[in-house]
Amino acid sequence: MRESSYVAVTDRIGLRPLTLADEAEFTARAAESRELHHPWLFPPDTPDAFRAYAQRIIDSADKESFLVCDRTQEGALAGYVTVNNIVHGAFRSGALGYGAFARAAGRGLMTEALRALVRYAFAPPLNLHRLEINAQPGNTRSLALARRAGFAKEGFSPRMLFVDGAWRDHERWAITAEMIQD
Repeated sequence: MRESSYVAVTDRIGLRPLTLADEAEFTARAAESRELHHPWLFPPDTPDAFRAYAQRIIDSADKESFLVCDRTQEGALAGYVTVNNIVHGAFRSGALGYGAFARAAGRGLMTEALRALVRYAFAPPLNLHRLEINAQPGNTRSLALARRAGFAKEGFSPRMLFVDGAWRDHERWAITAEMIQD
């Protein structure tokens, strides 16, 4: 992967925008990761599902999606992170969705990716002030990731999101520009 494709880098990861050309690798990694993701999230693991997912993001003015590339493995996909519901003006906020792929899980790459994404999102061109993560209380890996990345728990929302056929409770975690340290 060309370094110039990355919008943010650390020693081990690079973040680059999701494109339609990522279909084959993304769907292969998502299919390999079904057990890791279930029952918390369901990334697209078929070509048709990926194209619909990617096109919705590409066409949307309130979403930005990035692939987490493992720079120690020639840019192989390690996961993804999406900034959803981006609002500018006085709010300057977005909500994060993310997932690690099984081959990269447990290596700290997503912690690096979220920290890099936060720095990127709080600077131009996004210039956000606040990012939020909503995770189900039983999703201990996601909650631990939010904590490691510097997010603070703000509250609990019963029956907040419709996931896997039911309305699920979620914990709300957030970080603001003032909370990050260089």
